[in-house]
Amino acid sequence: MDRVSSFDEPLKKLLGGATAKVMAEHLDLHTVGDLLHHYPRRYEERGKLTALADLPLDEHVTVVAQVADARILMFNNGRGKRLEVTLTDGSGRLQLVFFGHGVHKPHKELLPGRQAMFAGKVSVFNRKMQLAHPTYQLLDASDADEATEAVDAFAGRLLPIYPACKQLDSWRIAKAVDAVLPSAQDAVDPLPAALREGRGFTPLPEALLKVHRPQTKADIEDAKARLKWDEAFVLQVALARRRYADTQLPAAARRPVADGLLDAFDAKLPFTLTEGQEKVSKEIFDDLATEHPMHRLLQGEVGSGKTMVALRAMLTVVDAGGQAAMLAPTEVLAQQHHRSITEMMGELAEGGMLGGSDRGTKVVLLTGSMGTAARRQALLDLVTGEAGIVIGTHALIEDKVQFHDLGLVVVDEQHRFGVEQRDALRSKGKQPPHLLVMTATPIPRTVAMTVFGDLETSVLDQLPAGRSPIASHVVPAKDKPHFLARAWERVREEVENGHQAYVVCPRIGDDAEEEKKGKAKKKAAEEDSDKRPPLAVLEIADELRKGALAGLTVEVLHGRMHPDEKDDVMRRFAAGDVDVLVATTVIEVGVNVPNATAMVIMDADRFGVSQLHQLRGRVGRGSAPGLCLLVSEAHEASPARARLSAVAATLDGFELSRIDLEQRREGDVLGQAQSGVRSSLRMLTVIDDEEVIAAAREEAVAIVAADPELEHLPELRTVLAALLDKDREEYLDKG
Repeated sequence: MDRVSSFDEPLKKLLGGATAKVMAEHLDLHTVGDLLHHYPRRYEERGKLTALADLPLDEHVTVVAQVADARILMFNNGRGKRLEVTLTDGSGRLQLVFFGHGVHKPHKELLPGRQAMFAGKVSVFNRKMQLAHPTYQLLDASDADEATEAVDAFAGRLLPIYPACKQLDSWRIAKAVDAVLPSAQDAVDPLPAALREGRGFTPLPEALLKVHRPQTKADIEDAKARLKWDEAFVLQVALARRRYADTQLPAAARRPVADGLLDAFDAKLPFTLTEGQEKVSKEIFDDLATEHPMHRLLQGEVGSGKTMVALRAMLTVVDAGGQAAMLAPTEVLAQQHHRSITEMMGELAEGGMLGGSDRGTKVVLLTGSMGTAARRQALLDLVTGEAGIVIGTHALIEDKVQFHDLGLVVVDEQHRFGVEQRDALRSKGKQPPHLLVMTATPIPRTVAMTVFGDLETSVLDQLPAGRSPIASHVVPAKDKPHFLARAWERVREEVENGHQAYVVCPRIGDDAEEEKKGKAKKKAAEEDSDKRPPLAVLEIADELRKGALAGLTVEVLHGRMHPDEKDDVMRRFAAGDVDVLVATTVIEVGVNVPNATAMVIMDADRFGVSQLHQLRGRVGRGSAPGLCLLVSEAHEASPARARLSAVAATLDGFELSRIDLEQRREGDVLGQAQSGVRSSLRMLTVIDDEEVIAAAREEAVAIVAADPELEHLPELRTVLAALLDKDREEYLDKG
């Protein structure tokens, strides 16, 4: 075990308490291994040592010179200060300049007569050559050899620039890395020898040396290729083991029954399923027929018919004598699913009731705000098995809820549903139930392989017949206010043609806390127009009623309304009694009103790409084409505007989720729920390294199939154990 221990050494043993404390608090680095895996962000190429007389313009140079003089100059009426230092090396003179807070340290250190090395980019100011804010290292070694050695080490080298923090700059991190680099020799190599040799990888100790102290650019490439592979491989092995463990769990096989509920349901469908729905249904039915729990992720654009696929899976389970539960993230959604499923099933949803079908079952709703009597009846129907299908929010997970025989759990919108909750529901079955997770957020394949790597993936990528195209446009409200006026005219035109519209705002705008913040923000906004608070539902609804949409019925919908109130508004909107619904993103998931054809998203730049795509999916659900207007005050050249243009340019959710990832990096997209995975990826980027991840997954699957306990790969086991410390292990368990 000694081989691991040097990596587990706490940093304070080697670096001293103060540095170790900063590293722990600000960079989350605690052990030698942590620091060795804290890779440089980029590398500066120091110029070769150059005489001051021969300095090339606009190039990075390193010079060794003596300070001739240094003086502080004030400017801007004494508000700003600048330090000017003149250097000489016998061949010529060079000026250095430091501004602002960067003045204090060099002012203390760069005293006339001192010698140092300076590195920076040569520019010209007032016809004089200068270096602005160069990095430098004092050369006050008494021993001439030592000074020469320092010069050689400093010049002409690829200098690693580390992710740093205010309390600890890259230069000091590099020094700390030097102190721990000898331990790289003790690195435990997770790759099986055959795999390492077969793919021609650099040995791990060498890769760590090369990434921190490269001699050439080829060294950096070698090291990166090896280190990326390790990250992808170890993670994929963890996921492959999780999938393997799942296949060892027992579950009741649920096979379709001839002439049962599913056949009766299919017979009354007014349309045929798309090819995609058929294919995905088959994948699901095959999984349900096995004796270990299905774990499947069903991805599909808004409106691609995921609910239909899930419902057919639920009916199969009911046919096979089990019960199915569908979990929705909000009450509004649970009620909506309940409504649409009972409508789709008709008399088949009234099993045991007068006028119900003898092949039918009961479909019950269970939410937190139900009355006591209705709730008691629903609980009774579940425990007796009278209800084959239950739809609800996390109220389904409470201890009081007992099932007769839970066979399938369908989770809608994974990213709004905690993994703990999924687990709690799983424990309600006599044996682990089958699990189907649905999401309308398109997840690029690599992310699916990394984050949802313990789930098999099915994708619905065709839209069912009868869905209309959606035109999207950016409305630059600041540069072209008349565009915004035209946007409201378009909404009015849609309403005059018998349709309805949504207006979405980032904020509600009603509580005292918001008021206080609002006042402070308003004051700031007057000083800085970019900082105004996001537009609010209540204010915009008010403005529209009085102004641009006067005479139309304008209603509001947001998360702080009473559930009954929300329901009432949604019911009237669905019935066509409300022309324009001004809402927060409550409508993002699952609201289905085919007659709504227009959507105006205010402050669209304050939403993420995936969220805009989700919202837009609420229009164009009927036979009339949809229109989505993205209103923004963002500057034309800003990244925010580029994001909006991307959304306007394509309806392909997978394409957009790629753009989203590239712009926001994985961390934000994968969200906090997946933090375990995130924290283990340092070199690997989920979007760019698709080939690495796919290849690592293949190798991992083969290795785990051959040796599930990794008995013959003790090094890999050791590294896995380190990766899956407690919280990450739990994450993978639940994820």
